[in-house]
Amino acid sequence: MKRRDLLRTSAVTGLALGLAPATTAAPASAAPPPVPDGGKAAADLVIADFEGTDWKGWTVTGDAFGNGPLHGGQQLLSMDVRGYRGDGIASSERAGDGPTGTVTSPAFTVQRRYISYGVAGGDYEFVTCLNLLVDGQVVRSATGRYSDTFKQGSWDVGEFRGRKAQIQIVDTATGDWGHVLVDHVVQTDDPETPPVATQPLYRETWRPQVHFTARQWAMNRLEPGQRQEGWLNDLNGLVYYEGEYHLFAQRWNKCWIHAVSRDLVHWTELPPAFFEESLGSGVQSGSIVIDHRNTSGLSPNPATPPMVAFWSRNDNRSQCVSYSLDRGRTWRHHPGNPVLTMPERDPKVFRYEPGGHWVMFLYGDGAYHILTSPDLLHWTRTGNTIPDSFECPDFFELPLDGNPATKKWVLVQGNGDYTTGRFDGSRFTEETSRTRSDTGLNFYATQTWNNTETGDGRRIQAAWMRDGAYPGMPFNQQVTIPCELRLRTIGGRPRLVRTPVKELDLLARSQKSWSGTLRPGAPLTLSGSRGEFRVTARIDVAPQAVVRLDVFGVPVTVTRQTVDAGSGPQPLVSPVTSIEVLIDRTSIEVFANDGEVSISRCYLPSGDAVTLSASGGNAELRPVVTRTLGSAWT
Repeated sequence: MKRRDLLRTSAVTGLALGLAPATTAAPASAAPPPVPDGGKAAADLVIADFEGTDWKGWTVTGDAFGNGPLHGGQQLLSMDVRGYRGDGIASSERAGDGPTGTVTSPAFTVQRRYISYGVAGGDYEFVTCLNLLVDGQVVRSATGRYSDTFKQGSWDVGEFRGRKAQIQIVDTATGDWGHVLVDHVVQTDDPETPPVATQPLYRETWRPQVHFTARQWAMNRLEPGQRQEGWLNDLNGLVYYEGEYHLFAQRWNKCWIHAVSRDLVHWTELPPAFFEESLGSGVQSGSIVIDHRNTSGLSPNPATPPMVAFWSRNDNRSQCVSYSLDRGRTWRHHPGNPVLTMPERDPKVFRYEPGGHWVMFLYGDGAYHILTSPDLLHWTRTGNTIPDSFECPDFFELPLDGNPATKKWVLVQGNGDYTTGRFDGSRFTEETSRTRSDTGLNFYATQTWNNTETGDGRRIQAAWMRDGAYPGMPFNQQVTIPCELRLRTIGGRPRLVRTPVKELDLLARSQKSWSGTLRPGAPLTLSGSRGEFRVTARIDVAPQAVVRLDVFGVPVTVTRQTVDAGSGPQPLVSPVTSIEVLIDRTSIEVFANDGEVSISRCYLPSGDAVTLSASGGNAELRPVVTRTLGSAWT
């Protein structure tokens, strides 16, 4: 059944598995590439017009596409199909949204710069889509837009010229809009609807070069008002295992995207870890543990502990499990899902070794509910709650002032508020007032990497930098730089401090240093051109002085007792002694007094220089150092 009243404020394009696209979309204002050699466009080559009566030469699986293309104007009109050409189309809707299957064309040689197509139907990556295969791998993909009116699109395939390729049409969906329609697939040098111009992957105009962003798997043309693919939101399931840091994040409620790194700086994005169990069921936020003792029995080999993910369905009642037995490369949904039925969402699971059991913090009704389990699959409510809480919990233990004999448990809420206290395996007793761990406007849904005790033991945190602007880009949203967390006694109480991980030094390139007195009316130009920089300063600010670091038109202001990067002056317990500013193309992260205050914000530059100036008094620079940063994507 089709939902004709389905409204979406943002359309997401199709995803591609396998080989990485070599180029991604640039701002829509850019001109399309010229015809090769500047000559006249060669004649079009039809790959499939679907005017035949059968699938002769094509490979067919399942029963969704029947014995051949669907014909008949009156029949198609009755199905509300519009915008097709000729009399036939490839359709997986002839018997409704239930049947599934694929059709794959014979191999052909890529001989033109573009492949154009018409596509309609559901907007479901991987499962209702038109794919281009090269060497058996999906290199381009497109979906419909929850409409049965054909949209014309095209792919730039110049990089594959001379190679063998195939067209594949996929429908593995059974729910609403679980179908795909395709028409008139043609090789051409003059597409009716050209793709937007391209820029090299990870070198797009506003792509951060130091912060993680998701790739654009799809290569559809973006229409005005659409949000781009490459979206990410809540961070999920951060876990360290066998030398790899795994980063997962929601892409809407459809899937968890997945990337891995060995140094927390250079990331490789893998295909999404897992999708929702059925269309519309959703896969929301959660966490991951390594079940070293195989308490869940999910691994047939105790020597291969399962990687176990916990997440919530869209009904906000069903808490579910997916698991991997191959270092997160492939995933299975637990056949017994849901393993727990309890409002609402965002299960945070961890091992409590003193009690030999697992613990879950689950957000619901404005509180975190605490549950325990012997095996990750059967859960018991303790009856203990943490009231006045806010989504996406994170919970871990840290030594105070570096003393392992004096540890405190730290609870961080989704909005960045944290508190410290005692935990006995089923009850958390807060001992400090709630304090913001990062005061930036774009800091949200923070998580720390689990299982780092099997590595160097650091507690490392990252957060979703939400609501940034990336005009015309094929990605959307970014992740803060990973930061090491410590507990320090500041002002007589435990304070959580954040500092960039030491691995950031791997990106350092050239540097310049300035020492001496910064006087009013005598600004320093730290950089006269745009780029990525790390500015660190040991500084002494006079009582009435204001120091301003202008970052490409965005001010960071520092007084003796405050620092402000757009969210208002943030107080320091002691006079400022150090400032660090991490500058990327579309984000700024500020750390004052070795992480006592941190501020994460997104921005779009309006200037072309980084300058340092003083007003109202002097500042002593002891020194200030600017390091250029290379790209994490090289």
